[in-house]
Amino acid sequence: MTFDHDLKATVRTIPDYPKKGILFRDITTLLADARAFRRSVDELVQPWAGSKVDKVAGIEARGFILGGAVAHQVSAGFVPIRKKGKLPHTTVRIAYSLEYGLDEMEMHADAVQPGERVILVDDLIATGGTAEGAVKLLRQIGANVVAACFIVDLPDLGGADKLRAMDVPVRTLMAFEGH
Repeated sequence: MTFDHDLKATVRTIPDYPKKGILFRDITTLLADARAFRRSVDELVQPWAGSKVDKVAGIEARGFILGGAVAHQVSAGFVPIRKKGKLPHTTVRIAYSLEYGLDEMEMHADAVQPGERVILVDDLIATGGTAEGAVKLLRQIGANVVAACFIVDLPDLGGADKLRAMDVPVRTLMAFEGH
């Protein structure tokens, strides 16, 4: 049995959530499995092991869990990217596209210094609207986004390709067809 198969088996699929016709890929079961969680973090950072990474930026909320672990693994600082209104200090903000409209995310204006090497982390990439917004936000304050890492890719929705078109290498550990 290959590792990819083992890892994929730890992701729970919930049909018709949050709406009919959607197959929700739930990584909480992967996170609860100590071996799968550790292996996921190790695999996400593997291409950058030994290279300089200054910060890991995680997208609220599951990106915080993974991003903190990834930051620890590469000896980097962690930067939370949050929904509007959740951070206490001076922030920079960007609007981004969702399937059903626009939302806004923000980060502290001083969280990344110009030129710092940053890896973006979240649990899943679908249409890529949130990740694209996060890359633009990081670049707005001068970050060098060296990669974006996700456990799950939904390639039919094109998000990973959208990031690659922005010259951001994308690392995913597994793909599920459909949406």
